[in-house]
Amino acid sequence: MTSTVPASLTRTAEGSALQAVFLDMDGTLVDTEGFWWDAEVEAFRALGHELDESWRDVVVGGPMTRSAGYLIEATGADITLAELTVLLNEKFEQRIDRGVPLMPGAERLLTELAAHNIPTALVSASHRRIIDRVLASLGRDRFTLTVAGDEVPRTKPHPDPYLHAARGIGAEPSRCAVIEDTATGVASAEAAGCRVVAVPSVAPIAPSAGRVVVRSLEEVDLRFLRTLITGMH
Repeated sequence: MTSTVPASLTRTAEGSALQAVFLDMDGTLVDTEGFWWDAEVEAFRALGHELDESWRDVVVGGPMTRSAGYLIEATGADITLAELTVLLNEKFEQRIDRGVPLMPGAERLLTELAAHNIPTALVSASHRRIIDRVLASLGRDRFTLTVAGDEVPRTKPHPDPYLHAARGIGAEPSRCAVIEDTATGVASAEAAGCRVVAVPSVAPIAPSAGRVVVRSLEEVDLRFLRTLITGMH
């Protein structure tokens, strides 16, 4: 399910309130949110249905079953949820196999976190088969562990993925910083008790208590993340 966490990594942030950093994948680290929408548009067009652009904000960032189910209901397409899930995964994989562009600032931030031995987790609503393909471009060794949407009882917006990541690393959720790009992911992280940096990719996200909104990962570094945690204590 997830990679094994060496005991030496569970206490790397001693001397700092920050114990770990958790990062969403699609739209946060890699510029793939558009890939999902393109895959959905292509799939439904083949079924004889055109998707309304306004639906994009509804399906972004959610679990595959929720997004696919919504689009089936909205269009009345003659396809089962299971069939559509397989089809969308296949079309998305075709796109990421041609290359996965990193979001601005992602490379620098991951490099900085690794240089300071900060435990990190990739926490995504995407399925394991998708995550593993993206990790081929992102670098599997950049993360202490990874959590896929089909490996937890309930995925985002429920807290399960981030609670699972915190347990796996041996950290307190309130001392973990989460970077997310959608309201669904933000809701998941906040329900788990984590501090959130929102980097909106498609739909706007409002600031609130325990949450900071930035325009790009280029505004985020280790010092910023540590301040996010210490500022709440």
